Amino acid sequence: MQPTYLPWSGYFNLMAHADAFVFLDDVQFSRRSWQTRNRILLNGNEVMLTVPVQSSDRDQTRVRDVRIASGPWQRKHFASLTQAYSNAAFGRELLAIISAAYESLDSATHLATFNRNLIVLLAQALAIDKPLLNASELKCSGHRSEHLLNICLTVGCDEYLSPVGSADYLAEDDFASNGRVSLRFQSYVPTPYPQPKTKGFVSHLSVVDVIAHHGLEFARHYVRGSLP
Repeated sequence: MQPTYLPWSGYFNLMAHADAFVFLDDVQFSRRSWQTRNRILLNGNEVMLTVPVQSSDRDQTRVRDVRIASGPWQRKHFASLTQAYSNAAFGRELLAIISAAYESLDSATHLATFNRNLIVLLAQALAIDKPLLNASELKCSGHRSEHLLNICLTVGCDEYLSPVGSADYLAEDDFASNGRVSLRFQSYVPTPYPQPKTKGFVSHLSVVDVIAHHGLEFARHYVRGSLP
């Protein structure tokens, strides 16, 4: 998976059910993607937080090379997160978990590094302990499905667990017929949970919403799809 900003619960579900997790940081950067943004719930309304990045040639820039733009955005984001969740039942616990990533931004000038730092902090809090690898360090060749296959072979796995959003291009590339690595799709469906000030369940928010309102023990089961 690409290193996304404040990922949703399904991202950590995929991580929890894998034996090794690879940050796909060597593919083309897409400015209008979840790499730079995600949603939280503020006073019952969806709010999009977007990380500003420096201008780049989108046809040539890889995810690992994207630099974060200068400015006070990190203070604004953390202020929004504080406003949204400080009064939630477990809000202070959440803010304590992620604050280190925002405070250390000066040493993480690249988007992928900053996102990974946040993801690692959240994964540790969710008791997800798996090998976390950067695709750029594996130096695998190939395009699209061939690239994924080469990563699987380099890591030494015999099965690729994929999000369902990749089904179309994996089918188009006929990944399943490669004969060396089997293909399995993630089957995670987020369960509705109580959210203050909302008329209905707002799905696919950042995982911070689950943690803030219901705590880490609940969230650990939630992301694994194993609620009692």
